[in-house]
Amino acid sequence: MKKKFYGICIILSFLISLTSQTQANQINLKDAEVYNNQGLAYLIKGDYDKAIADFNQAIQINPKYAEAHSNRGNAYWSKGEYNKAISDFNQAIQINPKFAEAYNNRGFAYLIKGDYDKAIADFNQAIQINPKYAEAHSNRGNAYWSKGEYNKAISDLNQAIQINPKFAEAYNDRGMAYSNKGDYDKAISDFNQAIQINPKFAEAYNARGLAYWSKGDYDKAIADFNQVIQINPKFAQTYSNRGNAYRDKGDYDKAISDFNQAIQINPKFAQAYSNRGLAYYKKGDYDKAIAGYNQAIQIDPKFAQAYINRGIIYAEKGDYNKAISDAQQAINISPNDVKSRKFLEAVRKLQNKNQKTKP
Repeated sequence: MKKKFYGICIILSFLISLTSQTQANQINLKDAEVYNNQGLAYLIKGDYDKAIADFNQAIQINPKYAEAHSNRGNAYWSKGEYNKAISDFNQAIQINPKFAEAYNNRGFAYLIKGDYDKAIADFNQAIQINPKYAEAHSNRGNAYWSKGEYNKAISDLNQAIQINPKFAEAYNDRGMAYSNKGDYDKAISDFNQAIQINPKFAEAYNARGLAYWSKGDYDKAIADFNQVIQINPKFAQTYSNRGNAYRDKGDYDKAISDFNQAIQINPKFAQAYSNRGLAYYKKGDYDKAIAGYNQAIQIDPKFAQAYINRGIIYAEKGDYNKAISDAQQAINISPNDVKSRKFLEAVRKLQNKNQKTKP
């Protein structure tokens, strides 16, 4: 009898211990959720280091917490630490192979890194798991756009919009694909939709402005660039874009003022220096134009067009050796560029003609 009672006591003791352990585990898992949620709040606020610290705590409590790994990956991605982000997304997928968001997030990290094929493979996985995943369709469209496969991009963005008709970014991205195809009217229609959904969508105004500029409708382009600057006064690219529109209208002083503003915001903006150089060239101020191209080339030594533009000025000044040198630099950078080779040929002909006319 005593032996039986002792056995019952052991069983009861084991069950109590197991229940206590289960309760402790449940408390720990709840703590992990608390840290994860707190990390998400910091992530939304843009405080990425605090977010990562909280996700670390969540993962330490529960190493199999796939969402915490994925969220930490998003925080690293936001910091520009793409390899760390990919490592975390790998962990999330290893824990949960059906985690569509982790595939999508890893794909986006590959997209930013320029590894478009890996990005597409991940978006494919996300879409296979969830065919109604609008963001994954949109992101895959962006990857195809980045590869120059505009029809595939448009097809994916159509899917994203069909799934979510209020997806402003998808309209904007499809508009950019149409712009790249030269179909500016369809592009403008998509930018209109994006802006209607989100009237504060600076990128859509900027893209529509570029489409109007490409069509030669400079006043509408300038109006859109004005909207962008009103929404985001620190958008350097838009000052440069508006400067191009003013320059093409023949208003060189306003153009130069905008290029100055773009450079003030981003002193390493090579294209803005080049654009300002072209405005000075149009004004007939060759020395300032050359100075602008010098700056652009110093920032980006692989900027082939800046060499060509500077070479044109040297040729017009009669300095054919420098013009030829710039043409050769451009060809070294882009060996298949026909314009650079034609320019080099033209300068050599001018040089030969000039030498023959000399007494």
